[in-house]
Amino acid sequence: MIDLISCIMKVHMMESNFALIALLDEKENIETRLSSLLHGTMQIRERANNRYVYLYNREDGILTSKYAGVYSEELNSQILENNKEAKGLKQRLRSIRRDLKTFDYIDREIPERVARNIDFARRSLANSIFRQAVLEGVATTYSDTEAIIEGGKVNGMPAGDVMKIVNLKHAWDFILNRGVLLTRSNFNILSNINSLVEEGFYYSAGRLRSVPVDIGGTSYKPPLPIETAVKENLADILSIADPFERAIEACLYIMRAQLFIDGNKRTAIIFANHILIANGLGLIAIPEEKVSEYKRLLIEFYETSDKKKIAAFLKKNCYQRI
Repeated sequence: MIDLISCIMKVHMMESNFALIALLDEKENIETRLSSLLHGTMQIRERANNRYVYLYNREDGILTSKYAGVYSEELNSQILENNKEAKGLKQRLRSIRRDLKTFDYIDREIPERVARNIDFARRSLANSIFRQAVLEGVATTYSDTEAIIEGGKVNGMPAGDVMKIVNLKHAWDFILNRGVLLTRSNFNILSNINSLVEEGFYYSAGRLRSVPVDIGGTSYKPPLPIETAVKENLADILSIADPFERAIEACLYIMRAQLFIDGNKRTAIIFANHILIANGLGLIAIPEEKVSEYKRLLIEFYETSDKKKIAAFLKKNCYQRI
């Protein structure tokens, strides 16, 4: 019975993880269909003994017109049928937009600087994932990491390590999704990142941990996270005006609080990058040659809660501008 409940919880979490992307994909499909569909209020204009059909639509308070063709009974019937379809599509679109509001999604165009940042992140994807994998003790090379994220196979690497790299790829793909980048960084995004990072390892991936955790190399024991307090703390951090400082503060908070059963450092770095990329500010990643120094400063931060040194380290050694 316990295994059945766990399986149900896992399936529910996976469905929740991709709810935002599924809504965005459906929204895009509907908008594409509506843009190609001849529909609207018909107006027939006569010129030189010919009758021409124009269609009028009002979107976001703006009236637009579109030439549909020379009038015929066939065209008239087709437009009437299309209007029925368009009505249903618009109803569904309104419903999707209401649902998207629960994710803090803002429907707007991606600014040019953000688009450049997305391209930069995609070009740097293999290196970012390689650095995170090394940080977690995964015995991989850059070439092996690149092969895995491109769907290839490598020999001699434990299945668990391969899965960690694949999961990192999924988490990065998630935050680089256009709709996700147009969604304000929030608790839902954070939870989705962790669920992807830890998929296949823990049934409770993506959910705040309910058991104590030990951190290697330190006696510091983070208290159990309380959802209301976590959301309040995160909201305070995400209200910081400077998005770069916001990203650093969020990253350090998630690491020290150990909000999830595992994968907190990976989750924190990817969440910080969601903030940076959404604002066109570059990337953050721990260089392979700086891992020892990073871990030393992180332990000091855990034990003292003084974030000055680790924050300065991240800004100086780990920040990549575009």
